[in-house]
Parts: sequence; C-alpha cells; structure tokens
Amino acid sequence: MIKKFLIILTTLTLVISLAGCGTKANTPSTAKEKTKVSLALLRLTSSAPLFIAMEKGYFAEENIDISPEWFDAAQPIAVATASGKVDVGATGITASLYNMAAAGQKIAIVADKGREEKGFSSSALLVTKPLYDSGVNSVPAIKGKRIGITQKGSTFHYMLGRILEVNGLSLNDVELVPLGKLSAIMAALQSGQIDGCILNEPNITKVETAGYGKTVVQIGELIPYQTSGLFFSSSFTQKQDLAVRFMRAYVKACNYYYDNAIRNTSPEKKAEIIKIISKYTNAPENDVKLGLPYIDRNGELLTSDIKTQIYWYRDHDMLKGNLQTEQIVNTTFLEKALKK
Repeated sequence: MIKKFLIILTTLTLVISLAGCGTKANTPSTAKEKTKVSLALLRLTSSAPLFIAMEKGYFAEENIDISPEWFDAAQPIAVATASGKVDVGATGITASLYNMAAAGQKIAIVADKGREEKGFSSSALLVTKPLYDSGVNSVPAIKGKRIGITQKGSTFHYMLGRILEVNGLSLNDVELVPLGKLSAIMAALQSGQIDGCILNEPNITKVETAGYGKTVVQIGELIPYQTSGLFFSSSFTQKQDLAVRFMRAYVKACNYYYDNAIRNTSPEKKAEIIKIISKYTNAPENDVKLGLPYIDRNGELLTSDIKTQIYWYRDHDMLKGNLQTEQIVNTTFLEKALKK
C-alpha cells in the first residue's frame, strides 16, 4: 500500500514538474516589459535625435515605449514637464522655465537639443521680402519695425534682444508682437501684419521657399546660444535606471545625427536622416536638407550659456529670485549614459 502511494506521488510530482517547464518555455515571463515614457516636443528640425531614436528603435532597445505629445510653443512644454504631466520635455529654454525653477519647482535641463553655431541654420531673423528688397537687410535696419515672436520670455524674445544688443540697440527700439504660435507668426509675416520675426528650421526654409520672407541674419552668426534642451520632470529624475536608459538611447541618436548629418560620414545615412525629419516635421525633404541644425555629438550642454541666459532674463526683469545654474542643470544622467 505504501509502495503504491509512493509510486503515485512520484508520478504526480513528475507531471507537475513537466507542466511547469512547459509553461516557462511558452511564456515570455523573463522578458522585460517596455516602460511607457511621455515625451512633449515640437515638430522642429532640432528634435532630430528624438525622431531618429523613435524611428530606428533606439528607445525600444532600452525597453522604453515613447508616447509623443505634440505642442506648438515652448512654454506649454516647460509647464507640462514641471507639473509632471509629461516625463520628458524637449524644447526651447525660456524665462518661464527659469522662473518655475526659481520658485522651487523641480525640473532639470539634462542635455542639448540644439544650439546656435556659426555656419548652421537653426534660428534666424527674417523680414518680409518687400522690406528686404527695399534695404532692410541688417539688424540695425529693423529699428522701429514690428517684429513677431511667440511670446514674451520665449527663446525668440531672448534671441531678438541679444542680437539687437550686439548691434548697439535694445528691445525698446522695435515693436514686439507676441503671436503665440509658430504658424501664426508665419501667417502674419506672409500677410504683412508684421515686418519681421524670429523663426527656426524647418520654418525658415519654408518661408524663403514660399517667397514671402528673407533671412537677415542667422542667430548663430552673432551669439553662441543653447537654444533648446531636454528636460526631465521631478518624478522622472527619481527613476534613475529608466532616466539613464532614456539618455543612452538619446546619445546614440545624437551620435548618429552628428556623424552623418553634420560630418557627412555617409551620404546614404544623411539621406535617411532627412527622410526621418521630413516625416516628423511634415516638411519637404528639400527644405529639411537646407536647414540641418548643429547638435552636440554626445548631447552635451553649453552650460556657460545657461548662466548667461539666467543673468540676461534677470537683468530684463523677466526672472525673479536668485536662481543658480546648478539648481536647474543636471548632467549626471548624461554622464552615466556616456559611461555605459
């Protein structure tokens, strides 16, 4: 009787064991599930590394499922990131962002997403073609003119102020016209409601191709400027492993962009990059190829310029409080990503 019981027990144990093995073989329980990360961004050429990372699967390689959320101006992205409505923001570095940080909101600028450099088309001052043809083709010549920007305290406001000052003028020498959206600026320039504006790629090339605006000067020809950055929300910075994985994918995309779009290592890969940017910006490929901006190969920030921006906004009464660069810049995630 005991012998018979032992035989039955052994048989049942073997069956259960085999069933368990079968379950492990057929269920991908050991595979990591992708973590969803919300990303707020604009359809601008300077977002190229993000487009590349999404399109070529670099985020997926790091088990990240990107959920893109599209905006039409920089400030709402900063607000969404600071409030934690999105995990990551990618846009211009504005007075609004600095004021949120100065007020105690936890938001971190973690990497480059585009800067003004000599020889690269990223942001520019444009005027209507009739004005340009009549001789308004320099910064001093826009004195007294109506200049469109997105909003006060924006990157456009900053760029206009800085290039005026470089030329011995000030913001008081022009009439600022805040129009909120990029599309509204372009429409106002086309209709003649404004005399000039600040724009970025691919919109500069769109305007010039359409024939109603002309570039007066590229911003990078006059000032070094960390125009845009990647921002992490406070809650996202607490997810150390995820944040570093995100950054690792981003750096890989920056490498790919720099090597092929900036250094022209491979014409085929450059053509691929142009196609990707065209897909995400809804701009014709011919427009994209004429305005590829400078982006650091490793996504490293021009930190010295962040300090310059903070002082400028404070001096122009657009920043309250005693914000220091180290309160808003956090490069530790990038540094860790570069080590792996």
